[in-house]
Amino acid sequence: MLLETIRLALTAIIRNALRSFLTVLGVVIGVAAVIAMVTVGQGSSEQVSANVEALGTNMLILRPGTRMMGPGARNTAPAFRLADIQALQDLDSLSSVAPVVSTSETAVFGNTNRTTSVTGTTSAYLDIGGWQIARGRGFTPAEDRSGANVCIIGETVRTALFGATDPTGEKIRIKAISCEVIGLLVAKGAGSFGQDQDDMVIMPVRTVQRRLLGSQDVASVMVQVAPGRSSERAMSDIQTLMRDRRHIAPGQEDNFAVNDMKELASMLNSVNSVLTGLLSSVAAVSLLVGGIGIMNIMLVSVTERTREIGIRLSVGAQASQVLMQFLVEAVVLSVLGGIVGILAGLGLAFVAAQIMAIPFSPSPGVVALAFGFSAVVGMVFGYFPARAAARLDPIEALRHQ
Repeated sequence: MLLETIRLALTAIIRNALRSFLTVLGVVIGVAAVIAMVTVGQGSSEQVSANVEALGTNMLILRPGTRMMGPGARNTAPAFRLADIQALQDLDSLSSVAPVVSTSETAVFGNTNRTTSVTGTTSAYLDIGGWQIARGRGFTPAEDRSGANVCIIGETVRTALFGATDPTGEKIRIKAISCEVIGLLVAKGAGSFGQDQDDMVIMPVRTVQRRLLGSQDVASVMVQVAPGRSSERAMSDIQTLMRDRRHIAPGQEDNFAVNDMKELASMLNSVNSVLTGLLSSVAAVSLLVGGIGIMNIMLVSVTERTREIGIRLSVGAQASQVLMQFLVEAVVLSVLGGIVGILAGLGLAFVAAQIMAIPFSPSPGVVALAFGFSAVVGMVFGYFPARAAARLDPIEALRHQ
């Protein structure tokens, strides 16, 4: 009996194909939007975590000024000096310390050029940031100390200036500096905020300070916590040392900030989860709209098929059988919409993942929930038209023309 009911429901759906398509469109859009939003959100979270891990483990970033950011925020705190870096290296809670200064310059090789980010730092920067050398080598201690005219370039810069050839040993010009390329970095790809991490040139910090910036300021400091020491202990040691070196009196606010990259990753993931939840909630409204559409169309269908219902009831069909037929039609419509919506949602999420360069991470639980919810929508919103059909009086139904 159930199979016959399903067959009749499918026959009615196929007979009115256009109306059936328009009926399930709301469910398709709702399910597709929810799955696409959740999948893209999960992929974004995984990308953020991967990018933070790529920056290095147990990494802290020290910057002058307070944590206040945004319009109207002013940073009047004094910058760090290389002497501060040397003092930080004496802390036993830290294993590596790297000063960071940066500027934007045009790198030139032959007839080609590219405007890129130039970072001045030391060899410790590569270890802290988890950078690997694909070809060539890093800075020697002597090159760090003397501020030699040497550089390490990222894959994007290599491609722009040298194509696929090996750049090591070649010389590029940055401003008035003729710089020998001694190393090529392994590509990392896009960062947490979409920036190209491979679009940069790394030079000794003293070279950038003297030859490019004309300043002894250090914009920020990257530090790595020593094995067996906690980030909290390291942050406390840094705070104590820097308050002393910057002559901050007891009770005065710090004019520097120490940020833990793990905290940043947690914050970004929390924001991403909230945004994904809000967008998914908005998308889920489409399912409600789709359910109301199913109810309205099924009510119209009951009106159009009043004579058919009267004939079935007059030849002995039970009201429960009529109710089941219309209820099955509604459920089949919503389930079909759910299946199409799942495929469309996964397709949209895959395309978005490729465009945004994030992992494609569909969640089986979300897919199953969306499919189950679409079936529930059909049952709930299909029940009222089905009950209306089952309650028709056979004689009155047969009189309907």
